[in-house]
Amino acid sequence: MIDLFMICGAYLLGGMSTGYYLVRLWQKDDVRNYGSGATGATNAGRVLGKKGFFLTVMGDALKGAFPPALSMLLNLSLTTLILCLIAVVAGHIWPLQLGLRGGKGVAPALGGILVIDPILALTAVVIFLFVLVLTRQFTLSGLVVILGAPVLSFIMERPIEQSAGLAVLAILILFAHRKNIQEMGKKTLQRRR
Repeated sequence: MIDLFMICGAYLLGGMSTGYYLVRLWQKDDVRNYGSGATGATNAGRVLGKKGFFLTVMGDALKGAFPPALSMLLNLSLTTLILCLIAVVAGHIWPLQLGLRGGKGVAPALGGILVIDPILALTAVVIFLFVLVLTRQFTLSGLVVILGAPVLSFIMERPIEQSAGLAVLAILILFAHRKNIQEMGKKTLQRRR
């Protein structure tokens, strides 16, 4: 019963979108009226600048870290930890109180992965920074890491529940980024012409 409570609580916590509330507090506006229409760090940064970006990343990462950390403290199974991470990211992407229009899930996913598997998370951050230096594209770098996380987990011989859960997480985040992916594809095609 506590497992189900934790998973549902993780989803509801995921819906507490840091960028949305920061813009509401400081600008008396809805961050979803700007840029991509998302509540995440990139869009919050468009409205609030670097400080808003940083605070949103930190808030969303902490939000992603909390359910798995609490599950560990309660000595729940690895499956429950992974389901809590998936739930908090799903809540971030589709928050009930915001009409299912939230962020894209990268920061809470990274926060949760950092708690569940710090070595994997740090390896992913190194890959992210490497791709960022090469491409100078924040979104592309994040997507490479999200796609690579289940592969890294498998290569590092982590439990199958973790690798499978990270694969589900990757699918959710890719779905949330589908418009970004289409835009990147269009830009690539335009450069080749």
